[in-house]
Amino acid sequence: MKQAIVRLVVLVILLVNQTLITLGWNPLPFSEEQIYEAISSVATVAMAVWAWWKNNSVTKEAQKADVILREMKEANRNEN
Repeated sequence: MKQAIVRLVVLVILLVNQTLITLGWNPLPFSEEQIYEAISSVATVAMAVWAWWKNNSVTKEAQKADVILREMKEANRNEN
C-alpha cells in the first residue's frame, strides 16, 4: 500500500512538472547534471548501506554458522 502511494505521489509531481515545462516554466531550478549527480550519490549511499546491512559471511566459521542456521530453520518449518 505504501509503495502504491509513493508511486502515485511521484507520478503526480512528475506530471505537474512536465506540464509546467510544456507551458514554458521550469519549476525545478536544477540542471540535468545536478540531478544526475544527486541520484548517483543517493544510489551509492543506498548500495553502501545495503551492503553493510546484508549478512556477508566471509570467514569459514561464519559460513558454517549460516549452514547450521539454515538447517535449523528448515527443521523448524518441517515441524510446523
